[in-house]
Amino acid sequence: MAMQGPNSCPTDKTMVPEALVIDGKRQILQSGSIHYPRSTPEVWPEIIKKSKEGGLDVIETYVFWNYHEPVKGQYYFEGRFDLVRFVKTVQEAGLLVHLRIGLYACAEWNYGGFPIWLHFIPGIQFRTTNAPFKIEMKQFLAKIVEMMKKEHLFASQGVPIILAQVENEYGNIEGVAYTDMSHHYMEGLQVCQSLYLLIINTCNGFYCDRFTPNSPSKPKMWTENYSGWFLGFGNPIPFRPVEDLAFAVARFFETGGTFQNYYMYFGGTNFGRTAGGPLVATSYDYDAPIDEYGFLRQPKWGHLRDLHKAIKQCEEHMISSDPTQVQLGKNLEAHVYYKSSNECAAFLANYGSSLDANVTFNGNIYFLPAWSVSILPDCKNVLFNTAKVVSQRTLGDSSFSATTSVNDFILEPSSWSWYKERVGIWSNNSFMNSGLLEQITTTKDTSDYLWYTISINVKENNIPGQEKELFLHIESLGHAALVFVNKRLVGFGYGNHEDASFILDEKITLNHGNNTIDLLSMMIGVQNYGPWFDVAGAGIFYVALRDLKNDTNDLSFEEWTYQVGLEGEDLDLDNINLANSSIWTTGAAPPVNQSLIWYKVAFLAPEGKGPLGLNLASMGKGQAWVNGQSIGRYWPAYLSPSSGCTNGSDCDYRGAYDPSKCLKNCGQPAQTLYHIPRTWVHIGENLLVLHEELGGDPSKISLRTKTGQEICAHVSETDPPPADSWKPNSEFISQNPEVQLTCERGWHITSINFASFGTPIGKCGTFALGACNADILSIVQQACLGQERCSIPISTATLGDPCPGVLKCLAVEALCSD
Repeated sequence: MAMQGPNSCPTDKTMVPEALVIDGKRQILQSGSIHYPRSTPEVWPEIIKKSKEGGLDVIETYVFWNYHEPVKGQYYFEGRFDLVRFVKTVQEAGLLVHLRIGLYACAEWNYGGFPIWLHFIPGIQFRTTNAPFKIEMKQFLAKIVEMMKKEHLFASQGVPIILAQVENEYGNIEGVAYTDMSHHYMEGLQVCQSLYLLIINTCNGFYCDRFTPNSPSKPKMWTENYSGWFLGFGNPIPFRPVEDLAFAVARFFETGGTFQNYYMYFGGTNFGRTAGGPLVATSYDYDAPIDEYGFLRQPKWGHLRDLHKAIKQCEEHMISSDPTQVQLGKNLEAHVYYKSSNECAAFLANYGSSLDANVTFNGNIYFLPAWSVSILPDCKNVLFNTAKVVSQRTLGDSSFSATTSVNDFILEPSSWSWYKERVGIWSNNSFMNSGLLEQITTTKDTSDYLWYTISINVKENNIPGQEKELFLHIESLGHAALVFVNKRLVGFGYGNHEDASFILDEKITLNHGNNTIDLLSMMIGVQNYGPWFDVAGAGIFYVALRDLKNDTNDLSFEEWTYQVGLEGEDLDLDNINLANSSIWTTGAAPPVNQSLIWYKVAFLAPEGKGPLGLNLASMGKGQAWVNGQSIGRYWPAYLSPSSGCTNGSDCDYRGAYDPSKCLKNCGQPAQTLYHIPRTWVHIGENLLVLHEELGGDPSKISLRTKTGQEICAHVSETDPPPADSWKPNSEFISQNPEVQLTCERGWHITSINFASFGTPIGKCGTFALGACNADILSIVQQACLGQERCSIPISTATLGDPCPGVLKCLAVEALCSD
């Protein structure tokens, strides 16, 4: 990782254990991952602006080698892959950049970001000092560095890139030699005349408070703090409670952290075939503070914003000293940062997972919920507690749930056309081979599909017992396969994200004479992670016929015919220029529940400026295109296990988190809604093309738009005040907690659906009046209606006191709409 200061070449003062030094000033930095190809250039500014408003200082991104150099020596930096434009957009927002040049990204990205052509260079060994790899590595690194230098984007040139990282999640046995080589090469690229480059070990994980750098002179940095987890086809949806995420961040900075990066802050979408493997879903939402469609995920975004503000209030103390640890009891401790002998900031932690506690610190008593941290910028007053969520919430599990003012637009079935894919060998560019071939080596990842075809003649006595009824046994490295006997579909097999391999046994009937077995092997993302992932294979490796007596005929080494890709791909059926081609069939209604069929339909985009969701719940498995742009693979037919989920947002945040702890949507598809960026549609007719592999009903497909959002908040008299309401040396105890409501940009509060000050019962979406209630509806309406944002201080002087001596709360539900 290279470290630089913005306005001059770095010096030995660029990095100290307590902080990073930016332009001569020590800083504690909050960072968030946003991968530019997982959204579109038109929405980058808004996503980055929301990131800044959420308290971030830095935007982190990988550089994806495989899409920037899809063919050796041929580079691509346009559209979603315009890296320079993205970095400049971050700069224009006033934020800094952490550029992870690669070469390995992982990132649940196809082949971990490596171009597939690397795999076929003779003698190459990835991520080593191997000569063939070193040649290609150096050329790509030089390309990226020179692009950034030419545009004056490195910190040494006065602008945003303050961190440059080469390699990621590296544990190879040749690690020292390889990292030394990378270090010296980057140094030789002369980002500035006296580039200060340091090999820094950083932490990736859910918790990094116990992490220590490999030298006391280096800062404690957390480059991947997982805000949630990625989604795999066939799995329930993982989520991470914000109370736990905030606890992890506060603990990190409590124990001397200097830089932390949310992976992800905005996840986005795996458009096209960019998703890694095996079986990574198209949605890369990641339960991030900004959701896949660019909307704020509340309360995660708001609670973390308040956390960042609270930490910022402590920054002057944190950059001045190492923390002093103070034991407060079992699983209880404080860390104190001293700016001077009588000025300090403190973090009070209860890292027990079950028992709340009252602790005494500096002569005062503080209540600490289990698994929480309180932040005291003046060593006296609590500005923030990680377990007390006072920021607003949005109702519903997703951007397009029923509580978000969603409009459905059904695509009329009479307007559909279709094309039936030919089963098996479809052109004269097929080839024959004795034995079964590995799929990636054969297709070179030019297609998800590879046909394996063999002819069986029953009269040739190659089937034991000459029986017509047999069992076809297939073993595959992954990821899925359709089985056809004499052009009729007889089976479908598939793996999962954890193990993409599978075994398929199907009872079949062969005719006397010639028979054809066609196997369509399907990839769902090239593997991106794991030991020797770069040489991990895919495709069918064993096929046999077995009779009722269990006698077996191994077909694996027989003569097979191969065809790479599908006929529809070769015909370019997703191309908008072929929308009116005679190759398509049009009828009163499209055929349904048929395998290997292409559909197309023209549609008018709904009014508005927001993103669209394509509801494919009625379909099986395949890929979709809008106006020639692939919105990714879909697989609603693959249901997650029916058990193992928690009750929605009620997952207990206390105790260590892992991706299996908090799950939702058990027994449901991993994903039914697919993101269509608004800039991919236009006024007038638009073209939707689907390639359906298993069978579905396209007449039930709909488009969804979001025109509003219900929001709510619940704050008590004893909750901390807004994190930005207190200034150092002010009378902190005079500040009141507040309910703060904010709509998405461009929307306004159009109605107040509930308002009560007293003892309201229930939770957001189900609030009801309690025994104690002040009628404050008119007060809230006056403060909020027609506003993009509003705040209501919790004060009995303003709201009244319906029950003196009773702890009271303010609960409000409102509707934002355009």
